[in-house]
Amino acid sequence: MIESAFPIITTTDLPRSMGFYVDKLGGVVGYRFPEGGAPVYVGLDLGTSHVGIGEDKELDADGTQRFSLWVYVEDCDATIDALAAAGTPVLEPPADQPWGERTARVTDPDGNVVIVGARSH
Repeated sequence: MIESAFPIITTTDLPRSMGFYVDKLGGVVGYRFPEGGAPVYVGLDLGTSHVGIGEDKELDADGTQRFSLWVYVEDCDATIDALAAAGTPVLEPPADQPWGERTARVTDPDGNVVIVGARSH
């Protein structure tokens, strides 16, 4: 069902986080959105691993979740339908995104956000 997965770190200060993950840990930016101007999301390669970092200026320091898991699937809609039928809470139904993928959000049994995405074909 899952093709690949990677964690996403949420930050209020993307340049600060990139200073750590790129400058100190040696991460390489493989993707940025938007392509022009200040990014709000970057995808980093850390060795053979991948991590995303997304900026959220409204992030609350008192317990707001700072990590989520992104999973790629072949068919976002079918996966969400199956998860919902199995009782998984759906936070956001499938929707097309400006970067060309289709995504939805669910929670795991502990309340962690899992973003289910399908690549553009």
